[in-house]
Amino acid sequence: MMEAVKQDDVLIIGAGLSGLACARALARRGVSARILEAHTRVAEPWRKRHPALRLNIHRHFACLPGRKPPTGDGVFLKRDSVISYLEDYASDIDVPIDFSTEVLSIKRCVFGWHVETRNTVYQAKNVVFATGRDRIPHIPDWQGKDTFKGTLLHARDIGDVAQFDGKRVLVAGAGNSGSDVLNHLARHNPAEVLVSVRYGPAVVPSHVFGFPLHRLARGFAMMPTALVDQAFRLTQRLFLGDLAKLGLPSHPDGGGTRLMRDGIAFAIDDGFVDALKKGRFRAVANVRAFNGHDVILADGKRVPPDVVIAATGYRTGLQKLLSHLVAVSSDGQPFTPSGEADGHNPGLWFTGYRSGYTGYFDAARKSGDKIARAIHDNLSASHRVSVNQTARQSGPMARQTGI
Repeated sequence: MMEAVKQDDVLIIGAGLSGLACARALARRGVSARILEAHTRVAEPWRKRHPALRLNIHRHFACLPGRKPPTGDGVFLKRDSVISYLEDYASDIDVPIDFSTEVLSIKRCVFGWHVETRNTVYQAKNVVFATGRDRIPHIPDWQGKDTFKGTLLHARDIGDVAQFDGKRVLVAGAGNSGSDVLNHLARHNPAEVLVSVRYGPAVVPSHVFGFPLHRLARGFAMMPTALVDQAFRLTQRLFLGDLAKLGLPSHPDGGGTRLMRDGIAFAIDDGFVDALKKGRFRAVANVRAFNGHDVILADGKRVPPDVVIAATGYRTGLQKLLSHLVAVSSDGQPFTPSGEADGHNPGLWFTGYRSGYTGYFDAARKSGDKIARAIHDNLSASHRVSVNQTARQSGPMARQTGI
């Protein structure tokens, strides 16, 4: 049985880092908000990542407003530290979170937005989607993949990397998540590692002369994108060498351009390039199809891996909910991904769907504050209009009654 309608000024869909940052920004402005979370606890997507995961952003940028990052992990935070951090943050922001509450539909209503879940109907003047760019692991619909006799899994689900020792592994993709997998494999003992790519990623070393390169991210953000592209091409060549000779030809567009235009982050080298140079890893053409024990590559060659790890990105999963509102692209990417106002859908907001040089934590802070400021100003303006209308309507009556 459906519960009674709950009304709030703001509903935030998702209790991840972007949703929590937005909730805090709203609370600090006195705006009532409620978070709807499909899982039973915060940070569930982080818990599904492999246990050896570390962030590739500097600790300085890996925090949300009002709480410093943990310091025990060194420069790059561990997965479990991020989970604990988000749990503590959620308990401190004083915004109610309705767990196990999956949004099934959203539509306009007189109050603003009508949001249905399995057991409850919510109404709000504003709805903020913060479910994240990396919500649903994506594996391409490769021809014959269901016939593969080996193991096919997504990079999110690799678990303990030691399980691949002694096995022939093919990693499809060498971007941000692919390079993370490759860095971990480089510290273990698989029998063979093949890196399947069309273009090599924009790769940067994690440290330059012992200094963590990402610490300079704010400086990169101040530079023209074309200059960033050139700077990182030069950095890659100076510190990692000519990757094309290792089978990783450069993408026609630079790393800065792809990050700012498409949200594709740089790949961080922490051992996999050296493994390529030493012949432990080998680059091959991109995957075209599967056939039994074999993977067929774009150049027609066949390889027989035991395991294929698809480092092929994620999807937002927003198309089903929002396609009728013309708020997202055909692949589910919001047209206003970073807290911008949606001119076609007043009161509908998105945060956490586009990063920048400083990473998703910092992006969450910026977009959350942008959304909270706009909502606060809109609600204040609506309140002033309502007060003025009431005053005009009550004026004649007041004179007639002598009040």
